[in-house]
Amino acid sequence: MVFALVGLVVLALLGAVHRYVWRRFVGDTTAPGSRLRRAGTVAAFVLPLLTVGAMTSGRVGAPFWLQQVLAWPGFLWLACLLYLTLALLVGEVVRPVLLRVLARRDAARTGTETGTGSGTPSGTPAETSGTPTEVPGETRPRTGELVTSGSAGVSAPSEAVARTASDASGPVAEPETELMAEPAASTPAPALAAHPSRRLFVSRVVGGAAAAAGLATVGYGTYGVLRGPSVQRITVPLAKLPRAAHGFRIAVVSDIHIGPILGRAHTRRIVDTINATSPDLVAVVGDLVDGSVADLGSAAEPLAALRARHGSYFVTGNHEYFSGAEQWIDHVRELGLVPLENARVEIEGFDLAGVNDIAGETEGQGPDFGRALGDRDRGRAAVLMAHQPVVIHDAVEHGVDLQLSGHTHGGQLWPGNYLAELANPTVAGLERYGDTQLFVSRGAGAWGPPVRVGAPSDITVVELASRQA
Repeated sequence: MVFALVGLVVLALLGAVHRYVWRRFVGDTTAPGSRLRRAGTVAAFVLPLLTVGAMTSGRVGAPFWLQQVLAWPGFLWLACLLYLTLALLVGEVVRPVLLRVLARRDAARTGTETGTGSGTPSGTPAETSGTPTEVPGETRPRTGELVTSGSAGVSAPSEAVARTASDASGPVAEPETELMAEPAASTPAPALAAHPSRRLFVSRVVGGAAAAAGLATVGYGTYGVLRGPSVQRITVPLAKLPRAAHGFRIAVVSDIHIGPILGRAHTRRIVDTINATSPDLVAVVGDLVDGSVADLGSAAEPLAALRARHGSYFVTGNHEYFSGAEQWIDHVRELGLVPLENARVEIEGFDLAGVNDIAGETEGQGPDFGRALGDRDRGRAAVLMAHQPVVIHDAVEHGVDLQLSGHTHGGQLWPGNYLAELANPTVAGLERYGDTQLFVSRGAGAWGPPVRVGAPSDITVVELASRQA
């Protein structure tokens, strides 16, 4: 019931956002019935359907080729929707300012052209008074030619009346003073009437600028993901680490997210980047895949080329439990990685432990800190691999010196980092909790949109330092 309600709220929100985006990009900038409006309206219906399809196709067991077809446009549109909406919201501040500036400019221009600006008015005082003026009989215009002067405008009868007066065979009766004129102060400003498309112009300028800013942001963020992660380096001192282990280097990689978008080439880039750092040990801390072994097994095969003096280790993330965790554990073992399922191994100078992800609790395979750390020698330094940072309090309780995590993606899409801060003790980087230090990687891939903004992907080489050295 709760999930259904949340789903309805999300769908309603998506519908409202799409309506707003359609209005600003299509409704305010195109003519009713035009081809552009029809195309924009069709896109406003099709794109969200592609997004829903991309997000649900894997969960409902759709063929992998269909997942790939839906993934690129569906997920990219989700990122575009976010940044187009943010850009339009900024445009809401700019829009009234532009309208005011244009209105003042047009009013000033019209005033100058009609002699109401700072220049000297032409003609007699009667011609600039804004009231009807009688002229001598021999020069008085006929009814069709009567005029009123003034800066506010000119009152003239219709063309048909003027023509009738000129074609008449006899003299035309002329009214003495009957003139259809209003005071200048009450006449509408010609500047407004002369520019009926001002609002359309502003809508197109603001919409064009918002589209350029939003799409450029998504393009740059996509390039960052497809280019591959950069290497970061950090030194972490451990009080219990012996001098012999000083300088031990762990290549930490998380959230690779092999899937319908990021495939074998993505895995190969990551493996090459890790190997180039010549690490002593590789720690893969969860969310390796988004899909089954049958669909993605070959895309993960480059992991077999990982090279480290003390081997490569793996713990599950929440996405493994969406994709068949047991099969993936077996597969990574075949590729040469060592799965740490609530287990521990002794490395020279410290203990390396790993716990299953919290998502495994639904399958009876959740984290078990007692099994992984309960009977160890607390005189030795302990490094824990745990996908989600939220288990840091369990790590503190069990005397862990350093916890390596991922899961947050650093927020992935700004301002998502603010939401990530609400759910995680640390979003990215190194922080201390009592005697335990927590390092959170931003991850090497991306979930959903293959886009990162404000949270570039990375692989971090954690160098352990002995205080005895």
